[in-house]
Amino acid sequence: MPKGSILKDLDRRLLLDWKKRVQIIEGLTQGLLYLQEYSRLTILHRDLKASNILLDNEMKPKISDLGMARIFEKDRETNTGRIVGTYGYLPPECVKDGAYSMKSDVYSFGVLLLQIISGKKNTLYGSNKNIILLEYAYELLKDGKGMEFMDPSLDDAFSSCKLMTCMQVALLCVQEKPTDRPSMLEVSSMLKNETAAIAMPKRPAFSRKRDEDEGNNSTLEHALTVTITMVVRAIGAYFQLHHLRRHVKDALAVEFLV
Repeated sequence: MPKGSILKDLDRRLLLDWKKRVQIIEGLTQGLLYLQEYSRLTILHRDLKASNILLDNEMKPKISDLGMARIFEKDRETNTGRIVGTYGYLPPECVKDGAYSMKSDVYSFGVLLLQIISGKKNTLYGSNKNIILLEYAYELLKDGKGMEFMDPSLDDAFSSCKLMTCMQVALLCVQEKPTDRPSMLEVSSMLKNETAAIAMPKRPAFSRKRDEDEGNNSTLEHALTVTITMVVRAIGAYFQLHHLRRHVKDALAVEFLV
């Protein structure tokens, strides 16, 4: 492609104003929608990353390098038994289990979207340089400082596509559980609709911290599991005792009859 990959242009981000980046975001969204929804076959790319998004002379994006792509049944998960793709763009289920689905490419899209709006590389950030790009964005959004994450050269004042909307949508895409992530149809709808309320995303995958609510939920789930286990054991012990008593009673009855 004449302009090379988006990675090169993000390094020279002053050349990419917000209008051009919106065009790239829309092109990426439509490309993934085609692969996942509109194509006769459902296709997983499995290696979406900045260096695989090429730009033509009109700065329109083209999704390249389909060498790792796989055709699969819609709304199903496929397990390759091995990890393919690029770390930093892979969701936890791929890294841990080699399990891929449409939500895997949604996760990669979320990482790309965060890079496009910030001009930042997918590396470590924070005061101690110890949190990943996704968690850094989440912390700023949660603290009401989302605009500090954005590329300062960008101005969305005259655009229907807003930076903060893109940030929230991106963070919804990189949530830890695949079931929490939106589909690409939902992503497209959220990016186009200025007035629709967008849910607050949960803390992204691979985060070092845990949210208080998530911690409370985990504690509650653990307590519930322990309680259920104790109840099951108590029921089991009751039936064992009941069974034993019947045997003793039957034995005593036989003895007295004899």
